[in-house]
Amino acid sequence: MPLFDPPSRPRRIAVPEEVRARAALARPVETDLDTFCPDVDDRLLEVIARAPDPGDAFALRDLWLGRVEHELGGRALRPELAGLWRGSRPRREVDAEEALSSRATIRFVKELFNWYFRDDVYGALAADRQLLLSSGAVDEERWGLPAALKDCVRFALDRDWYGYSDSRGRVPAREAVAAYENASMDQDVYDGHNVALTMGGTFTVSTLADFLLTGRTGPTGPALCGIPNYPPLVEAVARRGDVRLVPLPSTAGRISLEPLIRALSADTPLVMLQTAANPTGALIDEDELARLIRAAGPRTTVILDECHEWLGPRRTRGTARAAGHVVRVSSLSKNWSAPGMKIGWILAGREFIEDYYEHASTTFGGPPSFLYTVVELLARMERWLVTGLDRPGAAELAEFESSYHLDADRLAAAYTGYRQERREREDALTALREAACHRFSEAARVTVPAYSINAAIHFPGWNDSYRCFRELLRTTGVSTYPGILNFCFSGAVVRVTTARPWAELAEAGDRLASAVPGVLHA
Repeated sequence: MPLFDPPSRPRRIAVPEEVRARAALARPVETDLDTFCPDVDDRLLEVIARAPDPGDAFALRDLWLGRVEHELGGRALRPELAGLWRGSRPRREVDAEEALSSRATIRFVKELFNWYFRDDVYGALAADRQLLLSSGAVDEERWGLPAALKDCVRFALDRDWYGYSDSRGRVPAREAVAAYENASMDQDVYDGHNVALTMGGTFTVSTLADFLLTGRTGPTGPALCGIPNYPPLVEAVARRGDVRLVPLPSTAGRISLEPLIRALSADTPLVMLQTAANPTGALIDEDELARLIRAAGPRTTVILDECHEWLGPRRTRGTARAAGHVVRVSSLSKNWSAPGMKIGWILAGREFIEDYYEHASTTFGGPPSFLYTVVELLARMERWLVTGLDRPGAAELAEFESSYHLDADRLAAAYTGYRQERREREDALTALREAACHRFSEAARVTVPAYSINAAIHFPGWNDSYRCFRELLRTTGVSTYPGILNFCFSGAVVRVTTARPWAELAEAGDRLASAVPGVLHA
């Protein structure tokens, strides 16, 4: 059976007029002059100071939760944890540098992250969870994979393309990714030898940390992880070596890398940062990134988590990202709404990818081979979108192997549907994000995101994001994501995911706007 015989019908994505009207009122990100910085505050230092063993991450977690339960008073869910806090006392002096350099701090945040999902949102508090704005992912049932990519999965399964493969992925898929990334950078800096297909972002960073920090000679100082960041990624690095957390401020949608540049030394083995921050949606400045990469030097590997760098203005990525000591991580989880597929890719220097082959073939073999056709088609069509192609012709058809049995008309029909879905999806999700930010700004201060589907919200009256989550959930049924879970240590910032149906976002805005004053005076 040929691929796209026939092409599946693309889904249509409509945007309600109310959403467009709200989005038109949203404040442009360029005018958002509020500076956001996840610095350490006194509440974290107080928990570390009171712990019998400041190196015990579970004790830190229980004390943090215990203080929240104590402050909830008669609304406490776990009085035993509140009692633990009341029975504690200050035992030592602690400063911010100690907190940011402590292995226990990282594990504490990861364990709090586990507790939030396992024991609270999907555990004891599940009955209170009516409007879920804390998932961090697109609602895939409404804005999932384009039909053309689903056709690729069916085609691969029908052809029984799920056998053993090169641990870096199939060559045509890798070459397609390289060509797409070259188009995004507007220069030919990659070929298939610079690409390895992987099993999603979280797994990939864990594998890279293992590869780079275990059994290899090189710099022996602590790795640097910019924050905000995703706890599983930072924990993966911390399991292999010492880590120092580096708070990165953002202003008007741009992340400053100056703190990371200042923290670099000749002994730094690894730097890891998100190119678009979660939860603020702020983006790195390309010139500052180039300075960081130059300052790091060839013996320091720079890992760029690019998974949140989407749903914003298209821009040309700087060629500094193609330096030999830079590893770029992408996945289908966010931009293509497929976290469960666990597929993505890395880009790096040719020598790095060749060495990575041995590590991959030893530790996990390779990613699911039946998804290689998905990656190949996605990369080719995304490249055509970047370059402004209206209709694929003979040259584009020749990019595919004869085993696909494609013809020009089927390829053109599939591309037309793919382009329609991608444009409508991006338009809908952008409008929802802007409309939701405007709606939530009536209840709190919103840091307007430049990229991604997440927005950071600062509710007045709280100084702890986990307590803010608990009280908002209790009084409104709206589940938010505490900023502490992404190493936002100061204040009560929470994250909301705007890739939800407008009816849910509007209802959540109504509930939050009406409940916040009542909570403040409860």
